[in-house]
Amino acid sequence: MPTDDLAPLRAWQRALRAQFPIVVDHPGLAYLDSAATTQKPRAVLDAVHAYLTTGNANASRGSYPWANATTAMVERTGARLKEFLADPDPGRSAVHFTSGTSQGLRSVALDWLAPQLADGDEIVVPFEDHQANLSPWLEARDVLARQGVAVRVRGLPYQDSSGDYDHRALAGLIGPRTRFIAATHVHHVRGGDMNVHRVREAAGPGVPICLDAAQGVGHVPLSVADLDVDFVVFSGHKALALPGTGAVWARQARGPAFRPGGWSGTPNTAGIASLAAALDWLEEAGLERVERWTVGLAARLTEGLRQLAPYRVLGCQLSLAAMSEVQRRRGIVSFRHRDIPADDLGFILFEHGFMVRADTLCQAGADGGEDREGAVRVSLHVYNTEEEVDRLLSVLTDLA
Repeated sequence: MPTDDLAPLRAWQRALRAQFPIVVDHPGLAYLDSAATTQKPRAVLDAVHAYLTTGNANASRGSYPWANATTAMVERTGARLKEFLADPDPGRSAVHFTSGTSQGLRSVALDWLAPQLADGDEIVVPFEDHQANLSPWLEARDVLARQGVAVRVRGLPYQDSSGDYDHRALAGLIGPRTRFIAATHVHHVRGGDMNVHRVREAAGPGVPICLDAAQGVGHVPLSVADLDVDFVVFSGHKALALPGTGAVWARQARGPAFRPGGWSGTPNTAGIASLAAALDWLEEAGLERVERWTVGLAARLTEGLRQLAPYRVLGCQLSLAAMSEVQRRRGIVSFRHRDIPADDLGFILFEHGFMVRADTLCQAGADGGEDREGAVRVSLHVYNTEEEVDRLLSVLTDLA
């Protein structure tokens, strides 16, 4: 999408930006770390305040009105999430609220996947995505190994040129003992949509797929009907809701029903109330437009960076130009300076009013590859502006 396509969205974006109090109250700062956590619109803050001041109670543990209302709110939010994900069979699927993506993926790994695996089974997982989408599957393997069950873990193959999954190579890995695939919706470093529909095509209809959607839900449209995955796991705090909030959506179609293990304690009811409000806000704003805006801003940034010799943008090198026809970054741009370490560059940028992530970005993998080195990550949302991107490029130009 050419960055000129942002012009019809500018008035819409200004109106939405004005709904984020922390952004409005800090006009000299540019918050560019939405892949780590998003800021919250007034509607979400108001919903939490209303819940805590008019009917705060525990869920599923009382029969008085406040408790009943809280229980109903939690159930409504689960149903609302199914609608948000375009669930084609909401009567069959289930939603379980968690503290975030890490807990959700670990629950799928230990409570659902591990009990099904037998000696000689194989699973396919991503070694070049977020650490949270690798550690749980390796932990499940190790737990089973201590029980005398040997499970083979295969790495999802990647395309060297784009960083996408190599679905052709993946098809060659799928065999009669393949029991499970873990994948990522949007890459947290390279910013690309990982084209999970092709993972399903390569895997065939019978293999369950678990999707880490931490950088997808609340940032870009996501339809479980289109992707045909079995689990969607995400963090609410990356989708405009409060920290300590997340969910596992489970299709309940391939394999046994998913039920988290252990005693079910008190849910984060205020967080769940914030998630319901965030989903409503995002739907009213229009996720398609949110995606158009953040993709356009990211293209504006990569266009500028590709003209500055000391910088290298991570990910596909064919998609840096603003007019590129290759799929571009979903609001996430990570880069390095040839001479300035990433953490130093992060401090320098903050001195100029920019809040970015600058470290190893929780990148998984044990091979010491390029993505395991420190990098600066700029991650954008609807409250960011073209002016902020241009000002960032001006500072980076001065440092070139």
